[in-house]
Formats: sequence, C-alpha cells, structure tokens
Amino acid sequence: MSIPQTVFKTHATGNDFVVYADPDGIYEPTADEVRFLCDRHFGIGGDGLIRLAHPRDVSDLTAAQVAAAEEAGAAWCMDYRNADGTLAEMCGNGTRATALFAQRMGYADRPGGAPFRLATRAGVKILTSLGDLEPFGRDVFRVDMGGWRRGETDTFTVTLPGADGSARGTYVDMGNPHVVAVLEDGEATLPAVEALDLNVKPVVAPVLESDQNVEFVRIDRIDAARGVGEATMRVHERGCGETLSCGTGLCATAITLRAKTGVGHWDITVRGGVLRVDVTDDDVKLTGSATVVARIDL
Repeated sequence: MSIPQTVFKTHATGNDFVVYADPDGIYEPTADEVRFLCDRHFGIGGDGLIRLAHPRDVSDLTAAQVAAAEEAGAAWCMDYRNADGTLAEMCGNGTRATALFAQRMGYADRPGGAPFRLATRAGVKILTSLGDLEPFGRDVFRVDMGGWRRGETDTFTVTLPGADGSARGTYVDMGNPHVVAVLEDGEATLPAVEALDLNVKPVVAPVLESDQNVEFVRIDRIDAARGVGEATMRVHERGCGETLSCGTGLCATAITLRAKTGVGHWDITVRGGVLRVDVTDDDVKLTGSATVVARIDL
C-alpha cells in the first residue's frame, strides 16, 4: 500500500475527510486507495482524502507551482482527492481541517500564533487560528481564499433529474468550478431547499467544460443596518454527491448573493453548521470550525 498505517478522521462543519501526514513524501495514494479509505461501508468514510505533504512531493504540481508555494512561505501542501479518487483543485473546508490537523501534529501554530500558509493546487491559502468563537464553534479558522472570478449572473439553467422545475445559475470560479442557483429568484421553479434530493446529480445547461459543483441557496434575512445577510445553502459536490458543507461553495454563494443584493457579508447555514463569508472585489474570506474526530490504525 502507498498510504501509511495511521490516518486520522476529520471534518469541518460536517464536510469530512481522511487525513494523514507525509513529511517524507513517500505515501502518495492511488485512486483505488482513496476510494477504499473514503468508502463509508468498507473503509473509513469521507467526502475526500487529504495528504499533508511538502509541495515538492506532490507529483502533479508543476515546478512553477512548487516555486510559488515556497516563495509564499508555504512549507506544506494540501494534496486533496475527491472520494472517487480524482484530484481536486481546492477545498475550503478541507483547508481548515488540514490546518487543525497540522496544529495537532506540531506543524502549525496554535491560536494567537502566526498564520498558517498552506499550498493547494489553486495557490497558497492563508489561515488564521481564532480558537473557540461563537456562533461558529470550536477550533475556528479564518481562511483567506484569495481572488475569485464570476460570470454573468443567471446565465445557466439548473435542473434535477426526477424533480419538476428549474432555476437560474451563476458560474463562479474559486479555483474550482461552481454554479450557484438562488431559489427565490422569479425564474426559479424548483422545490424549496429542504425538499431537494442532491444525491441526484444536477444538470447544468448549457454544459460547461468540466463537471460542476452546484449550490442551491435561499436568502433568509438581510440586516441592512449591519450590512449582513443570512442564507441557507445545500450543495452537490462533484465526485461525491451531497455534502454537509462546502467551503468553496459557500464562497461562491456569497459572491453570487453580493452580486444580486449588494451585501458582502453573509452568515450561511449548511447542514453541518453556520459559517461566515466576507466578500470584497479583491478576495473572499471564509470563517468556520474544524474537528479532529479520531486517530485510526489501519
């Protein structure tokens, strides 16, 4: 096997991962091993697998990506794989789970220390450890997710096989691709967020070049005096179906809501908890908790 005997189970607002450290760069997993570890019946179970390694030991990173990570001060890389074994560019919740794991392993500072610079396939992300912080929970991190790119609003039509109706979707690039459908919009005829079956893969038309992560969103409240909105989101992630949370999806959602309402700060409820997303023209920040569940000897 090309995975170590000891791995860890983690989650960040219910988005769960199998995680292990590979400081010597000798445990790059195969797709079959990822599928085995992430299998909820025959393995450990997770929405994905995270290998914490040095950037130079992640074989699919280019020399330019490795040099950029090292120049930015990122000694560690989140080598993230979807549950089906495919490579993923980014995972916002995964960065928080990785940072907490790195703290526990002694690779990152505890709350009050220096920010943790983490390389990903979508560039270096900077995480600040905030400790316990209500209403977000224990072991909270704020992630500077960097720049973003949004297409024209409501360009795509999103449907669900077996469900009547459709909704308009907006493309957002967070280093990985998203289409965000706001269900309150006048053209949305899909059922309410709670009624959706997101284990069925949504259909996005016209078809984009790559498989999409798709978010379905309901605006719950906007506090104009504070400039903060509240929303509820559910997400279908490519490679694993519905997950309880999706960090890049939360960011894509807040970016889309800002375009529609002018509000740049959102408390978004997902099935795994509540997270804060703060959007500006230049970047987006994601704040939420992380948890190390168990150490597992295979």
